[in-house]
Amino acid sequence: MSQNPDPLIRTLQSRQPLCWHNTRLAPFAQARADCPFDADDVAAAAARLQRFAPCIRALFPETDTGVIESPLRRTPTLQQHANGAGELWVKCDGELPISGSVKARGGIYEVLCHAEEVALRHGVLANTEDDYAKLAAAPARAVFSQYCIAVGSTGNLGLSIGMMAAKLGFQAAVHMSADAQDWKKRLLREAGAQVFEYAGDYGAAVAAGRQLAENDPQTYFVDDEQSSRLFLGYAVAGERLKAQLDTAGVAVSRERPLYVYLPCGVGGAPGGIAFGLKLVFGDAVRCVFVEPVDVPCMLLGVYTGKHEQISVRDIGLSGETLADGLAVARPSGLVGRAVGRMIEAFVTVADKDLLQWLARAHRDEGLKLEPSACAGLAAWQHFAEDDAVHIVWATGGGMMPDGVFADYLAQA
Repeated sequence: MSQNPDPLIRTLQSRQPLCWHNTRLAPFAQARADCPFDADDVAAAAARLQRFAPCIRALFPETDTGVIESPLRRTPTLQQHANGAGELWVKCDGELPISGSVKARGGIYEVLCHAEEVALRHGVLANTEDDYAKLAAAPARAVFSQYCIAVGSTGNLGLSIGMMAAKLGFQAAVHMSADAQDWKKRLLREAGAQVFEYAGDYGAAVAAGRQLAENDPQTYFVDDEQSSRLFLGYAVAGERLKAQLDTAGVAVSRERPLYVYLPCGVGGAPGGIAFGLKLVFGDAVRCVFVEPVDVPCMLLGVYTGKHEQISVRDIGLSGETLADGLAVARPSGLVGRAVGRMIEAFVTVADKDLLQWLARAHRDEGLKLEPSACAGLAAWQHFAEDDAVHIVWATGGGMMPDGVFADYLAQA
């Protein structure tokens, strides 16, 4: 490919890690106009999750209260060894119940939205004030079994949707790209989901799943590239993180800002979380998206303004990475347009650095992370201010088999 005249594009083509401070960044009071959602939408999502708590508690007793949430941990040893300033915390979404990744937020939420619709339509629920524990019982399963929930995924979204759908009694179909890990496919099949495998990338799996769903009126397709429900399920994390920081006695302000580092694939999870955080903290929170050097799709989409109309392959990048959850060549246009002016910066990282941080996080803090979950750790030192709070969103790894994790440690 010929040399691009744009210096940033040339750096992306060289696969050198970089940090791009978003020149399109705007105050949240202005940028929020770009987003088709508002605080009421996020509050409605939070209320729906609360309605489902009795059902989730019945299906997954390990959740205790029926609330799917992860711990926030201070990581002083990791911070000391990384020589970074400020106060470093890790949001451990790899420990989320049910599917062990950030996708348990948006993915499970979208399954619950569809389950609620079906249950109301068939009279399993009289109304939204009814007892949602009914949805874990046999009559509900008999109704749900008539329907299928499908999704295209590189791994973690498929896990969250497939496992939750199957547990409720739906037929579950997960269309997985070549990047998906074998152990994730195995867990899905063990849960009762049907797994379709494709030699192509994430985009090919999504396209195939979408087409099959369009031909079956009983199938509901979760479209990671365009789903408002996924986005809002992730956005609920903003208020929840605020509550955890309050409990820990951590104050955030413009004088003491909060930096949050979010691994980014197609953009749904980091985009929804970023919007939720902005609703809570406004301009006191600074969200940073982190992508592999070979797959910086959201950076490319926002920087060029082309969003889903451009792929990393258009500039000669492979789209391949060890971080399977981030192996998406073309970004979500919905997310890029909704939050593009809310993102402080975009950082790209090399696979070898992800592995080094995986090993360091395990050695220093006992964390078990998959490579994509380490992206934020590779980025936070770009913004290590003395008087700031830094949160690395560790997006997955809790369900990873010990043997697979040992292989990553050996590679590092």
